[in-house]
Amino acid sequence: MSRTDAELTTAMAEAAEADFMYAYETATPPVDRERLGITTSRIGGGVVLSMRNDPVAYWSKALGFGFAEPVTRELVDRIVAFYRAQGTPEAVIQIAPSVLPAEWDDIRAAYEIEPTTSWVKLAAPITEVTPGAGTRLRVGPVGESDAEEWAQVLLRGFGMPTEGLAGMVAASVGHPQFHPYGVWDGADLVGGANLFVRGPVGALNSGATLPSHRNLGVQSALIAARAEAARAAGCRWLIAETGQPAEGTKNQSLANLERAGLRVRYVRRNWRWRADAPSDA
Repeated sequence: MSRTDAELTTAMAEAAEADFMYAYETATPPVDRERLGITTSRIGGGVVLSMRNDPVAYWSKALGFGFAEPVTRELVDRIVAFYRAQGTPEAVIQIAPSVLPAEWDDIRAAYEIEPTTSWVKLAAPITEVTPGAGTRLRVGPVGESDAEEWAQVLLRGFGMPTEGLAGMVAASVGHPQFHPYGVWDGADLVGGANLFVRGPVGALNSGATLPSHRNLGVQSALIAARAEAARAAGCRWLIAETGQPAEGTKNQSLANLERAGLRVRYVRRNWRWRADAPSDA
């Protein structure tokens, strides 16, 4: 792959992830938006998402930067100002390593933005994605009648509380760019995942299985189903992200994605800002 292709893929992958996170939070029903304290905006070509009452310290994040305009001190100042205005306790800033400026350490030091975990970004041409071994369980699209149960299964699979968050996740069912899939054991929903289509990119996201039904090929089957949906939607690329495993450990999601043909393109550090950090150097 040429350098130009790699840079284009990075831009598309970061934009797709930013847009599906933005779509989840902006489509949240009003009662849940108020309960969770959700506010969203677009800044400098990226998105800034605030969930003031986030029960898991996950949903307040800023991402998609470095392509419409460079990452600068002024841009970070605008991001931090947004979070301060919303009363956000903390937020994660996610920037692809290829667009971090040389002075990034100085910029983040001014706001005491600290490194935390890292995520692995994967991508593959849709033609190189291969189906997994499958599962004995039934896999299929999720409709409006199953939206609430599907959302609760996803959140429980991730170990997240369902109050408020279930309404947000369920609202993605019926959204024109989301393609949700579920896995059933008889009449019981036991796993699920989502696909977000943004032009030529299909973004895999939100895959989770209840503990009782793990190691049955559920996630591999969901990758295959969503890859087929992405092909049908005209996507040329499939992307995903997952946590980078600690040395000596294994991330099963990463293994499943690589087995399906996706390849690691880069590792992206998460940078955490906290409200008790200074507003300026």
